[in-house]
Amino acid sequence: MKTVLVTGGAGFVGSHLCERLIKDGHTVLCLDNFHTGRKSNVAHLLGESRFELIRHDIIEPIRLEVEQIYNLACPASPEHYQANPIQTMKTSVLGTMNLLGLAKRTGARLLQASTSEVYGDPEVHPQPESYRGNVNPIGIRACYDEGKRAAETLCFDYNRFHEVDIKVIRIFNTYGPRMDPADGRVVSNFIVQALRGNDITMNGDGSQTRSFCYVTDLVQGMIDFMNSENHKGPVNLGNDGEFTVKQLADLVLELTGSKSRIVQKPMPLDDPTRRKPDLTLARTLIGYKPAVPLREGLEKTINYFKTLRDS
Repeated sequence: MKTVLVTGGAGFVGSHLCERLIKDGHTVLCLDNFHTGRKSNVAHLLGESRFELIRHDIIEPIRLEVEQIYNLACPASPEHYQANPIQTMKTSVLGTMNLLGLAKRTGARLLQASTSEVYGDPEVHPQPESYRGNVNPIGIRACYDEGKRAAETLCFDYNRFHEVDIKVIRIFNTYGPRMDPADGRVVSNFIVQALRGNDITMNGDGSQTRSFCYVTDLVQGMIDFMNSENHKGPVNLGNDGEFTVKQLADLVLELTGSKSRIVQKPMPLDDPTRRKPDLTLARTLIGYKPAVPLREGLEKTINYFKTLRDS
């Protein structure tokens, strides 16, 4: 059993990871500045003797004694990371540098949560880890895209020059309970709008594709890769089922029984037209196989948002 630091631990994915690590018997230090994370996401863990919640921003150094670090600290939805782009870039660059310094001092292994956004609007489909991407470095999404690319660079430089033990994953679209209803992501947007009976606002004609991974599948992949040997990454994690945004909207309407209309709005700048992970490497290294189909995952997520609405 290990002492594990999870930064961004009160966020959507981070809270599920903390919960799983506690279940597996580890001691978990959950660190969050609560910019987008919420205490309610980890409230059920506060009574656990092996769980500690720390309010801190990783832009500032912190001194802890840990054996593993999962770095999930960064706003991940366009609405949130574009709200303060300079802070987003600082979190990815300065924050990751501080955590790599912590890993160097303690000998901890660090898993960096990178993103499919490093591929930009891809010209290769599906996207393998060898693809170097098509990113606009001065666009409105660059604070996140380029910030995460720089964080990957830092990880590999710290590994080469200081022998820091690193793992890098690239996370594709993930959804599930504890998503922020106001985070602007397509799954949460559609569900909230449908449950309220509002129009479903769809970017463009909905022909753009995404691959949706249920959060527990992602967490399993993260833990398995963190505890694997002989490969530093980057490794894609997600679900390689590909759906159009229109198909997602139709399925949400079916599962909620909503009478909402689907209405089109202009496509955001630099919004990718196709997004699907090549999971060959993850399957080879850790036997990664997402288990939750989209319909089942959406049903669980819709039930969560119904509970929020009713409360």
